Amino acid sequence: MTSAGHAIVRSLENHGIDRIYTVPGESFLDVLDGLHDSSIDTVVCRHEGGAAYMAEAEGKLTDLPGVAMVTRGPGAANAHVGLHTAWQDSTAMVLFVGLIPFEHREKEAFQEFDPKAWFDTGAKRVMVLDHPERANELVAEAIFAARSGRPGPVVVGLPEDIIQQQINPVPHPQIPIAMGGMTVSDWKELHNALLDSEKPLFVFGGNDWTQKAAADFTAWLEAHDLPAGAEWRCEGTVPFTSPSYIGPLGYGRPAHSQRVLDEADLIVFVGTVPGDVITGGFTSRQDWNKRNFLVTIDPGLRGRSGPVTHQIVAKPDVFVRDLLRMDLPVNDSWKSWRDKLRGLQVEFSTLPETKTSGQVTMDSLMSNLVPRLPEDCMVTFGAGEHTNWAHRYFPTHGYARMISARNGSMGYSVPSAVAASLRHPERLVVSIAGDGEFLMNGQELATATQYGAKPLVIVADNGEYGTIRTHQERQYPERISGTQLQNPDFALLAQAYGGFGIRVEDNESLPQALDDALHAVDDGRFAVIHLVVPQRDKAY
Repeated sequence: MTSAGHAIVRSLENHGIDRIYTVPGESFLDVLDGLHDSSIDTVVCRHEGGAAYMAEAEGKLTDLPGVAMVTRGPGAANAHVGLHTAWQDSTAMVLFVGLIPFEHREKEAFQEFDPKAWFDTGAKRVMVLDHPERANELVAEAIFAARSGRPGPVVVGLPEDIIQQQINPVPHPQIPIAMGGMTVSDWKELHNALLDSEKPLFVFGGNDWTQKAAADFTAWLEAHDLPAGAEWRCEGTVPFTSPSYIGPLGYGRPAHSQRVLDEADLIVFVGTVPGDVITGGFTSRQDWNKRNFLVTIDPGLRGRSGPVTHQIVAKPDVFVRDLLRMDLPVNDSWKSWRDKLRGLQVEFSTLPETKTSGQVTMDSLMSNLVPRLPEDCMVTFGAGEHTNWAHRYFPTHGYARMISARNGSMGYSVPSAVAASLRHPERLVVSIAGDGEFLMNGQELATATQYGAKPLVIVADNGEYGTIRTHQERQYPERISGTQLQNPDFALLAQAYGGFGIRVEDNESLPQALDDALHAVDDGRFAVIHLVVPQRDKAY
């Protein structure tokens, strides 16, 4: 006999979950007790939003869902931001939420809420463990639902009294997920479409790849002189230095990658669809005479806009497996088309000139930082104009090397950097944060210290919510309202959390600050560089 709460922990172990992120609550003490003797690493976070972001980032970094555990009412409300990120980013994630006792339901008990009413429109499934003997089944179903089809978040409610009940648990096997694949007719349709095309383009995205599939995809593109663009904040699947990579597609994109959507006579979307951000608010690629092939395991094509010539129901891995058999004759027009687009991307991403005097800028940061980066480095960031420098210059050399929030969520930079550093302790993880964005979850640096995460966090302090100010200047010029910030000394804050911190105000002191911060990371501590940068400075 064992409790349902302990059975949940054993089932997570059996499904390969090796880390969970949590803010503890009295509503799921029995699960916490089960974690005491478990092989699962329990990462105790400082805020449920930070825990949910870490779990969402974990889902992007592995082929299993990230797992977070929070308590009822306020805890669940705080975690909702990470759930929305997982929903819009198509990230596999499971959020366990402690609930009030079963017998107290619908009495307005302390911290009571209805999980289905709260989460049903922003999660793939919402399940409540009302029968303790189904504990293992619900874990298996939750992980299956999060991974199957278009990945996404699943919520599992755990009533406090139900998880304490004793049961004879029956192990539940892992439920296999369908991967899809190209049918013979799919293969012929795509083969013929490519042969007929003079200006084809591949667009890659999503979180449902593997390293091997990304490498195979890149090699196939390069062998056929074909170009590929990245969904917003999905850079790296085709590496930054690949001759086939032609740049990011999304907010703040370079001008050439905006135009290419309508210039291409065939676009093959792999792992993503032409949605709001890629198409610039449903403006590009809306002509139904255009040819679009959509490769996605989601038969409903959620989020799609514009024409659909053919859908291939497949996850990226199996699509690439089948694509490798398609040995096409290399078309001279493809190479000239690719080389033109690649040349524009190289020009766009060439580092700015290094300056040695004057106020420090983000251009100076990138020109000094990038040459110091190892090839396997990673970058994380949340939302704001500071992220555009990462899109433009940061060298991503593999799948899941750029971890960000495609729902534009602020506060993501530090939690995702902590999760990435814990998952890949051998790599340098760089997080580029804005001042307003950093203060939303910067307290998770205490979590970094506690568990040995060691990201390098760059805080771009321009004393304002810059993106909103930009919109404000466009619509209400010279009427600044609600966007200005007064900030603490982020370097001292980093030191208080147990890391290395340094404040930089001029270009002259930047190189040494970077060297000192990287040395601290090598010594096993996180580091924060507080850059005091000008307002209204733009990456492009």
